[in-house]
Amino acid sequence: MSPRSFHSASAGFEAALHVDLLPEGHRSRRLHGHSFFAAVRAELPAGWAPFAGGEVAELQRRMEACCAPLDYALLNQVEGLGAPTDENIARWIRRRLEGEFGVPGIEQVGVQSTAHTGVDLDRAGHAHLWRRYRFQAAHRLPNVPAGHKCGRMHGHGFEVILHADQDIGESDYGLDYDRIDDIWAPLHFELNYQCLNEIEGLENPTSEVISAWLWHRLKPLLPELSWVTVYETGSCGANFDGQNYRIWKEMTFDSAIRLKHAPEGSPLRGIHGHTWALRLHLNAPLDAVMGWTVDFGDVKALFDPVFKAIDHRPLFENEAIDDGDSLSLARWVLAQGRAVLPQLDRIDVYETRGNGAIVLASARADELVPV
Repeated sequence: MSPRSFHSASAGFEAALHVDLLPEGHRSRRLHGHSFFAAVRAELPAGWAPFAGGEVAELQRRMEACCAPLDYALLNQVEGLGAPTDENIARWIRRRLEGEFGVPGIEQVGVQSTAHTGVDLDRAGHAHLWRRYRFQAAHRLPNVPAGHKCGRMHGHGFEVILHADQDIGESDYGLDYDRIDDIWAPLHFELNYQCLNEIEGLENPTSEVISAWLWHRLKPLLPELSWVTVYETGSCGANFDGQNYRIWKEMTFDSAIRLKHAPEGSPLRGIHGHTWALRLHLNAPLDAVMGWTVDFGDVKALFDPVFKAIDHRPLFENEAIDDGDSLSLARWVLAQGRAVLPQLDRIDVYETRGNGAIVLASARADELVPV
């Protein structure tokens, strides 16, 4: 299958709200506020932006204009929004982007209302609510080669994100975050401040094994569960959807660029730069002995020459990179990365938070599952 590419843009806004659909006494029925963060991913056609390479800037401009009526507003009074749930805000943004702001090919709209709560509206219109949790635990990986650092007993502040497919109409409140909290609570008690190797089923507690272990315990209680994400550290982790395992590794690189097709006088045409966020996604079968798909250490070591070719470099001097925009960089990284990591099937490159590009090695329908 041929590669697919998407551009991403984001906007933040401060807003007040109260959710009257909730039961009497629920804290969210009271007037309160959030610092919201919204993002859109879209498969944009050639020629959509004012110039090639300017897609992120143009998409960000339209996203910010779309969300402007929500900033410092009482969301209950915003026309067409309805009950100001995360899901309805995402649907409102999508309608406006597709309508008056002329953004084609929208793949996903996400709204994050707190650091631990949000929703992702997928291409089919399903709203995947997510809730983030954290537990402190020790573990070791018993099957790694002698001398491997993960063979020693150590610990992490693990993070877990549970994603649930709400799939309801806009007029209903649907799945309450509190219900997810109640379902998670016994598992938190079982995992927090424990040695994971001593828990039945977690004798080899890799990120992949933990995500599947959680899935099998949560799915009977939460049928809406769509996938489980486990962050072992802030820069790597895995997810499981009941069938497939995926892992990712994040890093940042600091590079200078210029956009060769930007118009004369534009600051984007001159030399500038970013601290880029780069995420490598890998898809592979689970190794039944090792308990992982790919060793995170191997990912880092094998990718290191590619990383060094872009970190602290003037990328406009690299003739193999078409331009300095996020999509050109992501395409180059994917091509170079797959030469050393054939399991690599997606690259995310962000110049600022939520603003960048995503390239997929294939066109499988599940590729844009967020983690």
